[in-house]
Amino acid sequence: MSCCPTMPNSLLWAVDIFGRVYTLATAGQYWELCKDAHLEFKRVSAVKQCCWGIACDNQVYVYVCSSDVPIRHREETYENQRWNPVGGFCEKLMPSDRWQWSDVSGLKHQQLDSLVLPSPHWEWESDWYVDENFGGEPTEKGGWTYAMDFPATYTRDKKWNSCVRRRKWIRYRRYKSRDTWAKIPSHDDPKQLPDPFSDLSIGGWEITDEPVGRLSVWAVSLQGKVWYREDVCHPNPEGSSWSLVETPGEAVQISCGPYDLLWATLWEGQAMVREGIDRNNPKGSSWSIVEPPVPENGIMHISVGVNVVWAVTKDRKVWFRRGVNSHNPCGTSWIEMVGEMMMVNVGLNDQVWGIGCDDRAVYFRQGVTPSELSGKTWKAIIANRENDRSHTGSSSSLLSAGCFFGDEVRGSGDSLAPSDTDTSSEADRPGLVSEYELSSGSSRPCPESSAVGSGALGDSSEEEAALSVNREEKAQVTAPSPRPDPAPAELPWTNIDLKETRKTSAHSAACYAETTSLSSLGLFPMGLEEGYGADDHPLWAWVSGGGCTVETHTVLKWFTVQSGLSTSMQTLSLSITPAQTAAWRKQIFQQLTERTKRELENFRHYEQAVEQSVWVKTGTLQWWADWKPHKWIDVRVALEQFTGNDGTRDSILFIYYMFHEEKKYIHIFLNEVTVLVPVLNEAKHSFALYTPEKTKQRWPIRLAAATEQEMYDWLALLSTSCSESRRIQGRPSPQAIWSVTCKGDIFVSEPSADLEALMHPMPCDQMFWRQIGGHLRVVECNSHGVVWGIGYDHTAWVYTGGYGGGFFQGLASSTSNIYMQSDVKCVYIYENQRWNPVTGYTSRGLPTDRYMWSDVTGLQECTKANTKPPSLHWTWVSDWYIDFNTSGGTDREGWQYASDFPSSYHGYKTMKDFVRRRRWARKCKLVTSGPWLEVAPISLWDVSIIPGCEEGSKDSIALWAISDKGDVLCRLGVSELNPAGSSWLHVGTDQPFISVSVGAFYQVWAVARDGSAFYRGSVSPKQPAGDCWYHIPSPPKQKLKQVSVGQTSVYALDENGNLWYRQGITPSYPQGSSWDHVSNNVRKVSVGPLDQVWVIANKVQGSHSLSCGTVCHRTGVQPREPKGQGWDYGIGGGWDHISVRANTTKALKSVSRETMEDNFSRTTDLEEGDGSGESGFFNKTMLVMNAVQEMNGSAVTC
Repeated sequence: MSCCPTMPNSLLWAVDIFGRVYTLATAGQYWELCKDAHLEFKRVSAVKQCCWGIACDNQVYVYVCSSDVPIRHREETYENQRWNPVGGFCEKLMPSDRWQWSDVSGLKHQQLDSLVLPSPHWEWESDWYVDENFGGEPTEKGGWTYAMDFPATYTRDKKWNSCVRRRKWIRYRRYKSRDTWAKIPSHDDPKQLPDPFSDLSIGGWEITDEPVGRLSVWAVSLQGKVWYREDVCHPNPEGSSWSLVETPGEAVQISCGPYDLLWATLWEGQAMVREGIDRNNPKGSSWSIVEPPVPENGIMHISVGVNVVWAVTKDRKVWFRRGVNSHNPCGTSWIEMVGEMMMVNVGLNDQVWGIGCDDRAVYFRQGVTPSELSGKTWKAIIANRENDRSHTGSSSSLLSAGCFFGDEVRGSGDSLAPSDTDTSSEADRPGLVSEYELSSGSSRPCPESSAVGSGALGDSSEEEAALSVNREEKAQVTAPSPRPDPAPAELPWTNIDLKETRKTSAHSAACYAETTSLSSLGLFPMGLEEGYGADDHPLWAWVSGGGCTVETHTVLKWFTVQSGLSTSMQTLSLSITPAQTAAWRKQIFQQLTERTKRELENFRHYEQAVEQSVWVKTGTLQWWADWKPHKWIDVRVALEQFTGNDGTRDSILFIYYMFHEEKKYIHIFLNEVTVLVPVLNEAKHSFALYTPEKTKQRWPIRLAAATEQEMYDWLALLSTSCSESRRIQGRPSPQAIWSVTCKGDIFVSEPSADLEALMHPMPCDQMFWRQIGGHLRVVECNSHGVVWGIGYDHTAWVYTGGYGGGFFQGLASSTSNIYMQSDVKCVYIYENQRWNPVTGYTSRGLPTDRYMWSDVTGLQECTKANTKPPSLHWTWVSDWYIDFNTSGGTDREGWQYASDFPSSYHGYKTMKDFVRRRRWARKCKLVTSGPWLEVAPISLWDVSIIPGCEEGSKDSIALWAISDKGDVLCRLGVSELNPAGSSWLHVGTDQPFISVSVGAFYQVWAVARDGSAFYRGSVSPKQPAGDCWYHIPSPPKQKLKQVSVGQTSVYALDENGNLWYRQGITPSYPQGSSWDHVSNNVRKVSVGPLDQVWVIANKVQGSHSLSCGTVCHRTGVQPREPKGQGWDYGIGGGWDHISVRANTTKALKSVSRETMEDNFSRTTDLEEGDGSGESGFFNKTMLVMNAVQEMNGSAVTC
């Protein structure tokens, strides 16, 4: 398996001086022209999923990036009827009733033909049809629901007093204008239509999660008015209408950040800041004025991020605003930065781009981190355009474009009186002489007729004339003087004002005029659009990084100067082909191998000069004592490793401790250790060591180190020694069992053939688990070695075939197929309050109450100040914010109410509610390494891979997934050689889904958000997406949350932890007949290709305490007993997910059921149900399996 190291392809958008839009990928080296290039733009504003722009006709356009998941919007209307004693239910309603066709409230008249497409960019998917699903259960034929009157509570069953009924009609429309510039329609009142726009900015995607993909789109018109686009979100990328926002003056330019930060510039040079922006009021409430850094040079351009504000004044100086955050959006003071820019733009992670004042090159601010938001240096992006790949720029032009700024932020000056502006300079600004002597030729001013001021406002005033700057193009008349040493491609010059000479080109524009009107950043006239010469770098007018993700560990190729080599070096590098390089390496390796054999031949009769015993590592740790009172005691630890004559190694871990002033020790043979698990908490840097005996006792050996690094050193060494003792090295086998802990650590176990034996099966507490690098929330696998995972941030990852990474790096890790991996998760704390008759809700509780700031249980005090990330490897990437996506709902301020602590919480206040709480969240990020590559760009919630295919089959491996928005997806092109696949195929549904599973013979089951199950019919290699969904009712009064399909068995899990088995599945009726209860107390379930059943148990009673998250194996599963007979407890606790979908290892022997019954006396049940499932079992022979395999999808009936 070979995989190339790739990174997610986010895009940097830019507009050149001719109005053409280009994109530069973070993994690319060339500017690519936008696919829809027939329009010319002044400026653009981009996010990950789309880009908004203002064309030269001053109209607004949106460019929605293509995706395998379509943008769908559901239109719905209700048909209402009343019962008539004469004719029964009819369309004749009472005068006081609602409309015959209405919305859900009944107040709006809404006929089927009244719902039309909002713009030409939409198309209907299908005609209107009746929704026959009500509350997760199918309705009677016709989809009618009944009630006593309008409005009332509707039920799907008709009763004797049901006097009214209604049914819902739905129709989907799809957005079709993707990868093209779509003009924003305007359905507003013509008298209030906004005049042509001069600037726009999009952001606000972090303000709220509802609706999905909500964006804030702000615009400034030529008359200086500020407008806001309503209802822009993922299902409605165009929005609905423009609304005017009052301002204290005439605005020029505007910038919106990801959260609640919004700044704009005024014609007078001041900046205004919008306050009061939140999820309930995304447009804000008021404006505040911020004075410019220097009174004589007002602010010309502004750009904001999460906690940063960058500005460019009219003298082209760059300024940084410090002290900016959500609580103080105005900041405190200005700091002058090195460099002169036309404009700057703040993108994701507060990264900064700019356009140079003299050379019109795009610059990237390096060194921007959460701790140093102002960055360190400016560095020019010297990527060529895609159509210039055959051209090579001259060395001098590349060196000129490759310079960057240095020597950072200006310090605060020593002033007697406090000032809003720091007057101390970052560095003195005398003009520096470069290492090359450059002489300027004669220059001529540009004729005024050649300048086009697109967006100029009326007659030019004296102020505009004073601010106008005419640029002179300098001609390079002398070449750089020769030097003994070749000049480097990147020169660490500081305080450079970008005034460099530019090579004259016959095809480049001779001259142009530049005005300070932000509606036109020096666009060239139409007559000068012949393009650039081969040696000219593009001249840019605008840049937008709102959709460009640049991480700290991201390696960019934007600054590579391959053409800076000498001609002879270029010729040499071009003459060496990769095939020749590979042949040379192979030849050298063979020569070295032969040489080694010759040199060792004379020493073959010597014995191996190594000791049979060697102390590998000793140290001081802490051990959680076995006896009461349990406490941490200091111990001396020693790892002794034995090396046999055959090279095999075994190890013993000694733990020396003092007991009643007597020195004692315990020892553990590492070949008996089953798993080593890091236990990360704030108190100790500890890890747990399990053996079969300790697993039965639910009491592992816990050791703690003084530092986290020391803990990981011990953990890596012990894990490696355990693997060597069991002779398990390298990548996991294709049949391996994968699991994930609640901390996100990934473990694998090689299954034994005796694991599924009917007679004397191997207990699962003897399975050996070893850790694989990376960090995931879910992992799924199949028997062909295809493994996918999903992180806490819903990012999809594919296994590359390596092993190790993380803290195993360099010790027990493969040298290839290990890549950087990141994950983001939220840390939650709760603010609790009790109602007081005098003051209302207050933070003063009763003495018996929980902490006013606590965890979800209320037993642990957790405040904003003392709550830390899960470990030192995690870093905060956001501030604390109120989480409105709490189970049970919240009010407008995020509060949940209840009668007392703890209780059932709801999102509204009643007379009996005396306590309330709200959840605060803060995002933290982990950067690690492991054998995983990101599968961009769709975020996933769940994934499932077909357990196995026929040997030698050329069909692609079936892989289904659920996106984080609830869309059902089918992955195409998945194979052993290409485990990542090629593209997604969207499978239409009427509601969001939360779980999917594909079993043998392409049986696809899924669970919807309302808790009902669905079966996908006619799925086959030739029809990978099937044809239709069959609704499967959920168990009575239960909502399903997960489903897992094996070879002939289907298991489902509900929200209350009950495990259900689907009875009556046959080839002619694959949907089955009923649900049969198996067990409760289950968190996750995984059904293997041999119908083996493994679960993660919620709570298992041990000898000392409850063990949460325990791996359990269902015993006694066979064709005549598909539900099995009992549970065998394995490793625990702290496990969160398991996948046995790849385990095709069969038992070596088969015995009768009578012989097997005695073996299950050792197993116990997880509070099993009544076990009355004899009526549902049937003989699942190979004849049935073959019939399922040969079954025609058209024979499936519902």
